[in-house]
Amino acid sequence: MKRLEFKRLFVILVVALFIISDAIGQAKLAGIFGDGMVLQRDIDIPIWGTAVPGSGVNVSISGVQVSTSANDDGNWDLYLPKMKAGGPFEMQVACEGSKEMLIVKDILIGDVWVASGQSNMEWEVWQSMNAEEEMKNANYPDIRLFEVEHNIQINPVDEVAGGSWSKCDSASVHSFSAAAYFFARDLYKKEGVPIGVIQSTWGGTPVETWTSREMLLSSNITHNKVLVNDSITPAHFVKDSVDLIEFWDIVYNPKNNTDNIIPKEKYNDSDWGELTMPSVFKDWGWPFYEGMVWMRKDVDIPKSMTGKDLTINLGHPEMNYTLYFNGHEICKNVWNAEPTHSYTIPENIVHKGNNVISIRIAVLWTGGGINPPASDMYITDGKKQISLAGNWKFKKDLEDKIPSIKGYQQYHSFLFNGMINPIVPYGITGFIWYQGEHNVPDAYNYRYLFPNMINDWRIRWKQGYLPFIFVQLANFMKTDEEPAESNWALLRESQTATLLQPNTGMACIIDIGEAESIHPLNKQEVGRRLAMIAGNMVYGDNNQISGPVYKDYVVDGNNIIIEFTDDSKELNTKDGGKLMGFAIAGIDSKFYWADAEIVGTTVVVSSESVENPVAVRYAWGNNPVCNLVNESGLPALPFRTDSWCASEKTEK
Repeated sequence: MKRLEFKRLFVILVVALFIISDAIGQAKLAGIFGDGMVLQRDIDIPIWGTAVPGSGVNVSISGVQVSTSANDDGNWDLYLPKMKAGGPFEMQVACEGSKEMLIVKDILIGDVWVASGQSNMEWEVWQSMNAEEEMKNANYPDIRLFEVEHNIQINPVDEVAGGSWSKCDSASVHSFSAAAYFFARDLYKKEGVPIGVIQSTWGGTPVETWTSREMLLSSNITHNKVLVNDSITPAHFVKDSVDLIEFWDIVYNPKNNTDNIIPKEKYNDSDWGELTMPSVFKDWGWPFYEGMVWMRKDVDIPKSMTGKDLTINLGHPEMNYTLYFNGHEICKNVWNAEPTHSYTIPENIVHKGNNVISIRIAVLWTGGGINPPASDMYITDGKKQISLAGNWKFKKDLEDKIPSIKGYQQYHSFLFNGMINPIVPYGITGFIWYQGEHNVPDAYNYRYLFPNMINDWRIRWKQGYLPFIFVQLANFMKTDEEPAESNWALLRESQTATLLQPNTGMACIIDIGEAESIHPLNKQEVGRRLAMIAGNMVYGDNNQISGPVYKDYVVDGNNIIIEFTDDSKELNTKDGGKLMGFAIAGIDSKFYWADAEIVGTTVVVSSESVENPVAVRYAWGNNPVCNLVNESGLPALPFRTDSWCASEKTEK
């Protein structure tokens, strides 16, 4: 009996050792590779992974095999020979002496683009204009999508935290970058080759976090800030992650039973303060605050409006809020950036006389409240309309305090380490980039920080001057009544200055932004303009890809004549009306709105308030009213002829 047990144990050990040794011998691919991927056509294709140190690795595809050996750290890399667009193919990866083979299926050969940036590139298809229709029609199996999972790292890592390749359909496209998807769709329809998109994005992040430590240390602007981060440890990340879970739990889930108490009609709000709506956080005069704010308003409903469903329109509130009517929850809005917020109030909860509207709204990142105009806030039965603008009662700190989040995703190089380094040097056609909002406070230095990142990525990819196409900041916020300084305009200028870098292109969207939202919904046009630029830079098109670009100016008496580059052969106004968006100043540097007239291929600018003009600005503001376009309808790039901006810095 004992002998039999010994034999069984021996057999089990032998089998186990065989399995373990064979498993150890298996070669692995880096996480960016997988079933359904797109590999870059017409280049030597980089492939890499891990295996037992010193072991041989064979990779084969389409009848071609390439071999290499893992180094002392167990890392290996090789290049497959150039391939033309097509597929699907299978790839086999094996270690010499191992019976196991890794097979990667359904591979297409085509063009791969990296899409990166902050929230406007991260903005998902379901959140965008005509989302339901767009998702319904998103049936493009030759477009493949890979979304790199969020990952903060102190030091560069070799592996993505997660992600997989998906065929583009209504399910996979739902949460994918809208700008990147519409870009890829336009390219695919025109070029007819497989398109792969690797999305590596994180909202609310500066360009510095996407740049490597080495590059940041080379700049006087960022050198010392990088060194300060050396005190950060992984323990800091853990605490921030725990705090972040609590943060969103408070935002999404009312605390202290407030949702069952405060919306009630008879709740006593006599000690609450008052806010005038519509208005937003920056108008309230509060110091920095993050938390949940409750608002209530009494509304007198006449008898003629009872006995029927009513419609309530809140206008343009911040994105995270819950609406109650007479104690009943009407809606819970989570990250809904639709331009209208209109809901039905069931007739059975409406009564004649005093009714109570309550709103629980998140005040986050100096945002919160309800944006103008007042005309969009009302209750109606389809005939009579009652305005909801005016005084509202409010109270903050009725719920748990929101923890302070460090936001290590914003720290210098931490996202490069975790979300860019692991995908280098995957073979690609180029980059598309939508970011800049988070760098507005340091807008002037962006003209150095942004090119540094571009050069950093190109150096690491080792594919030469890879096309780098980016989106200029859209128009946003309140329109200035008089010409004013603007860090948003200054950052747009820094973006324009980046065009001096080789093989770069910029999509100007100064005409499709939204005053009330930093995330304009028309990502279709963003993608279209990016694809147009790619068409010229990569695919041999010869289309106009930019609106009029400022070239020079001449002072002629009381006029300043603005000249544009030769790319715009014809100047127009977008709506066919009066030319707008120009301001002019004399030696005192005080700008006045100007009269402007298109004369041939120039614009003549003047003002009765400025006898001896010396400078002109166009579309210089957060949300400028401007309408100069070329014959293709593309907007003129914002510009100025002076260098007087008080917020400029000269660090280099």
